[in-house]
Amino acid sequence: MSRAALVVAGAGGLAACAPAGPDFVAPAAPENAGYGRAAATAASAGSGGSSTLCGIPHNVDAATGEHGDLLDVIRESAHCADFVEAIDEARRFLSLPRDDPPTERGKSYIQAPKASSEAARRLFHMSRPILGTLAERYLRHRGVTTLHDLDSLRFHRRCYYRPEKSAAVETWPALIAAVTDLDGNITGAHRTWLDRSGRDKAPIATPRRAMGELSSNGVRFAAPLDVMAAGEGIETVLSVRCLVPAMPMVAALSSAHLAALLLPSTLRRLYVLRDNDAAGKKASTVLVDRATAEGIEAIALVPQLGDFNDDLRRLGEDALRAAIRMQLAPQDIERFLTLAA
Repeated sequence: MSRAALVVAGAGGLAACAPAGPDFVAPAAPENAGYGRAAATAASAGSGGSSTLCGIPHNVDAATGEHGDLLDVIRESAHCADFVEAIDEARRFLSLPRDDPPTERGKSYIQAPKASSEAARRLFHMSRPILGTLAERYLRHRGVTTLHDLDSLRFHRRCYYRPEKSAAVETWPALIAAVTDLDGNITGAHRTWLDRSGRDKAPIATPRRAMGELSSNGVRFAAPLDVMAAGEGIETVLSVRCLVPAMPMVAALSSAHLAALLLPSTLRRLYVLRDNDAAGKKASTVLVDRATAEGIEAIALVPQLGDFNDDLRRLGEDALRAAIRMQLAPQDIERFLTLAA
């Protein structure tokens, strides 16, 4: 980010930083720079004046595509651990008293995921639809060809990545997925960093990370009906969706989150897309048992290889369609599978 952009941000204008989170790092502020109007705005909003994060607009540096808000600048330049400390620093700079008792400080830390969820929403809305991007190229290279109506997926050209807290920030293109609750509210985001060609994941230690409130939620493809499929990974779910594109699906992002997935009240039959490892088998069993206890017919769909994306890429679409057909309820073969034939 340019020095000019940072000075504007510190003075209360645009803040061109990355979203907040454990792998976020903002550009360093000029030494001894005052916060000015940014501190006043942040301190006032931190007292509860706005329902959005800090009540501060989140803007984009048109020259670089970097984005963030004024509180991000204060947080990084003062080396604050989180947004609570950043608000405290803004109050300290303006000589304002704390308006919450000391006993509330621990409660603020417990509520930290709210800030993480807001950062996830900002990141998703700053990203663009995947068609024509490296994200589309990546998914096609993974065998996923049914790419219509993927409103929950977006692409970010320069998404921030930090290997560990003390390491320097890097930027990589990324596939961004919105994690939502049953009402469609964005509660988190999942990032898959990509290499510059879009043919594989980025050559970094952890090319996949999630942020925000993930438990019970997931990356959703279509609104829930009386029938739905649920799996762990985004690519696993999208692989099956290539064959049954009209069936609503959700990717829970991990085996633990799949086992804890919250099911919609309209659901009558659930297909659990199992991964063929120990954690995947256990999560599938737990979710099937939970659904059955709620009066939902639950059927585990089992891949021939490690997961359904492996099946799609190595065995081919026709072989996967035949295997899925054998495992679907008869009424769903006509309703869903034949639409993709």
